[in-house]
Amino acid sequence: MAQGSDSNDTSYKSPSPGSRPSSSDDVKKVMRREKNRIAAQKSRMRQTQKADSLHLESENLEKENAALRKEVKQLTEEAKYLTSVLSSHEPLCTGLAPQTPDLLYPPHHGSYHHQHIAVSHYQH
Repeated sequence: MAQGSDSNDTSYKSPSPGSRPSSSDDVKKVMRREKNRIAAQKSRMRQTQKADSLHLESENLEKENAALRKEVKQLTEEAKYLTSVLSSHEPLCTGLAPQTPDLLYPPHHGSYHHQHIAVSHYQH
């Protein structure tokens, strides 16, 4: 950089000789920069809010996932327990024995059925 120039201002370009911008051009440039600065600030704020929102959603989904995994574990244990209870009960229960269709329904005597048999599947 040239001597005497401000080392922090790298975006400033001196106007070429003979083309001195009018003061209205300077005002427009300052207004445009201010408008751009505000727009960039809003954009960064929206981006931060979106990231925060996604982070909260992620935390909530992780909690929900943990709760569902816990529920699956409990239901799996309950299913194992109920299966063992059923297995120990089956030999004692006659109502769960496989039945053939002719035991469930009477033989057909014509096209209209006069009899209906109610069969309980849980007889002891």
